[in-house]
Amino acid sequence: MTDIIIIGGGIAGLSAAAEISPFASVTLLETEPNLGYHASGRSAAMFLEDYGNSIVRELNYASKDHHTNADGGVLSERGILMVARPQERDDFVGEATKFGMTEISTAQARKYVPILHPTNTAFAAYRPDVFDLDADRLLQNYTTKARMNGVKIHTKSQVSKATKTKSGWTVQTPSQEFTATILINAAGAWVDEVAKMCNINPLGFQPYKRSMAKIKAPGGHDVSKWPFMDGVNERWYAKPEAGSYIISPSEAQPVAPHDAWADDMVLAEGLERYSEMVTEPITRLEHSWAGLRTFAPDQTLVIGADNADSSFFWLAGQGGYGFQSAPAASKLIAQLILGKPLEIGVKTVKALSASRFL
Repeated sequence: MTDIIIIGGGIAGLSAAAEISPFASVTLLETEPNLGYHASGRSAAMFLEDYGNSIVRELNYASKDHHTNADGGVLSERGILMVARPQERDDFVGEATKFGMTEISTAQARKYVPILHPTNTAFAAYRPDVFDLDADRLLQNYTTKARMNGVKIHTKSQVSKATKTKSGWTVQTPSQEFTATILINAAGAWVDEVAKMCNINPLGFQPYKRSMAKIKAPGGHDVSKWPFMDGVNERWYAKPEAGSYIISPSEAQPVAPHDAWADDMVLAEGLERYSEMVTEPITRLEHSWAGLRTFAPDQTLVIGADNADSSFFWLAGQGGYGFQSAPAASKLIAQLILGKPLEIGVKTVKALSASRFL
């Protein structure tokens, strides 16, 4: 018997386990052989505190101190450069304003990224206070804390059955049965499937696939100091990655939960959109992959007890905000479960709760 079972070993489940475990016994169940296998292991993690809607931004703001200071911090300077074609002026101005970016000349932009096309790149905007987020380090930090606090982590433990009992929950995996008072659903793209298994009404989460490609540094340049680069209207993005360069078509293809892979046609179209804005051709892909970004219907995370069962908690709908919001999200679910004072305003807590879907 344990106090709390967490289903899901990505950044959501691991951070929740680390935050709760000093005060309660926790068992974490992960289907895959490795933690952080799906969305968490495939993220081009960045920290832009103004990314997301107003409620997501509240979580970002509340997470910044942890990202900056805890365990030596996980942020490093990167900056963001947005570029647009001549016909995209109106959209460019709106997006630059939305993300608090300052318009700069294309000559200045080429100082940041020297391969920008001289005519196709008609407008540029920049913001310096955007950071690389070391996703692997954050995952490892939370995993270490969880284990030190006695969390029992079981990989290769797909939940096959979950039953509500008088005392809480009984959860069955292929090799073992677990019981707990509280169950936290942090199953990423599979959260609605887990809910159905638990006889809890699903909330309508939708996974969206996003593809990525890695290429050699364009033109042999040292890309280590280049900013994150974004096409207006999220037509593509690119960023340095360990001496190479990664490019995404930024697609949001609705799919069923699965072990995602890159769509060759979508990837080719996105790479063509990127290529239009630069002078260096793409000659060969080193690697490609895809991940799932799972959203609630209103694009806001769901954190808190289910409307019909106070022993079933949602920690879901992280979408593209999972890493940057993890410190605040995990603290919030711990405070809700343990009955501790809330560090985020009541209005925000309500906006994150499942009750908004009643």
